[in-house]
This record gives sequence, structure tokens and C-alpha cells, in this order.
Amino acid sequence: MPLFISYVSYSNAGIKGLVDKPSDRSAVIGPIIEKAGGKLQGAFMTTGAHDALIVAEFPDGADAVALGMAAAASGAIAKIETVRAWKMGEFKSVAEKAAKLASVYVPPGK
Repeated sequence: MPLFISYVSYSNAGIKGLVDKPSDRSAVIGPIIEKAGGKLQGAFMTTGAHDALIVAEFPDGADAVALGMAAAASGAIAKIETVRAWKMGEFKSVAEKAAKLASVYVPPGK
């Protein structure tokens, strides 16, 4: 199943919720990922540009995006970015496809 990484930034209301009622958010995140057809691989609180990092498998990118939209709609999330990830060995086939297409690609202005 494809792997997706979501970078999550809480809103002020989301941070207030964490402070008012500290909890292990993976207890909420895991079941909703499963309801969307996915499997939680890891959930981490982070420092820096984002507050949390979620790693999950989903059958389709639309499932990952829909889940992010549902979380953001709650008002607790200020920003969420979801990206597709490949293991290094899996990405080889993507690079091989790019190599085949590179010779026929015409850059703008040429």
C-alpha cells in the first residue's frame, strides 16, 4: 500500500485542547486512519515548522487527503501537508520511468 506522510500544524484552538486535556493522540489518529482504509505506521509530536508528523499507508492518495481535510475542518488544525513517500528501493522504478521520458520531453521555449 502506498505510504503517505502528513505534516500537521495545530491551530491555537488545537494547542489549547492539548494543554487543557493532554493525551496520546495516536489513540484517536489510528482508528480514524483505519476507518479511511489505511494503517498507521507512526505518529510523532515534533518541534520546528510543524507540531506533528503522521506516517500512514493508504490504498489511494484521495483517502489520505480526505482524512486531512476532515481533521482540518474541525478547526484544531491550522495547516496540514500530505506527501506521498516511497522507500528508496521502490523509487527506482519511478526513476526508470523518468529516464525513458527524459529523451522525449521538450522544455518550454524549445
